[in-house]
Amino acid sequence: MMTEISLNILDVAENSTKAGATLVEIGVMVSHLSDTLTVTIKDNGCGMDEEQVRKVTDPFYTTRTTRKVGLGVPFFKQAAEATGGSFEITSKKGVGTYVKAVFVLSSIDRMPLGDICLTMQNLIIYHPETDFLYTYAFDSKSFVLDTREFREILGEDIPFNSPEIAAYIMDYLKENTLEVDGGAAI
Repeated sequence: MMTEISLNILDVAENSTKAGATLVEIGVMVSHLSDTLTVTIKDNGCGMDEEQVRKVTDPFYTTRTTRKVGLGVPFFKQAAEATGGSFEITSKKGVGTYVKAVFVLSSIDRMPLGDICLTMQNLIIYHPETDFLYTYAFDSKSFVLDTREFREILGEDIPFNSPEIAAYIMDYLKENTLEVDGGAAI
């Protein structure tokens, strides 16, 4: 099992990029009022048919040829449900996939969110062909990072993986996360 929710997010988002998504929308929403930490991941990749959707939470099902098990989605589902939360996945061939994991925030069985800033930075710099729309909400505050806006400002000639831009992305994520959650350990 993965030790942090951010690693589950990384795994599912990697699946999105492998499915040819040009846009991956990731949301992390913390609500103390409803005692939930909700993660949503939506992509416009190739999607799955109904049979694949039914099988994707089975650890012995994978479309990969390099190994015989696919543990990412089943572990993500198990992690959410172990807290008393829920997990859903919907997909349509040729349209994309939507994943939603709801964790009970106060559950002793909830793993920490982990380094979500590093996860988002890695997704952005290692998948230059994919745009990411990231929303982080903490109770009544939130911020959004949209790589399409970054592209407009930077132009196509400056890659996200250049050291200066990669550092800027990390600083942007850390500063805005701190402003939104005040440094709360999630």
